[in-house]
Amino acid sequence: MNRRQIKDQAARYAKFVEWSDEDRCFIGRCPGLFDGAVHGREEAKVYKELCGTVEEWIEMLHQDRAELPDTDREEYSGKFVLRVDSGLHRRLALKARAAGESLNSYCVKALARV
Repeated sequence: MNRRQIKDQAARYAKFVEWSDEDRCFIGRCPGLFDGAVHGREEAKVYKELCGTVEEWIEMLHQDRAELPDTDREEYSGKFVLRVDSGLHRRLALKARAAGESLNSYCVKALARV
């Protein structure tokens, strides 16, 4: 597998870089490929290191003649059921009403901020 093929394979995997208050640094993950993470103080550097790590994993798996894990190509319906404490349900419903929104719309906006 040449460098271009490795990069093409790496591009198929979702990569996330998020700030961790607990660790006080950025953490980069590629959950479809490996369980570990890369850490650093600069988001762009963590992402670059994460991309390099993903490529290394793909290269190692190829050298070991191991199959690459499936990339997440699942179709999502846009619906899921979430069970919450009745008190939280009530607070969310009241906040949604105060904002002049449906509970669904209010929760979608709240989840989008995550």
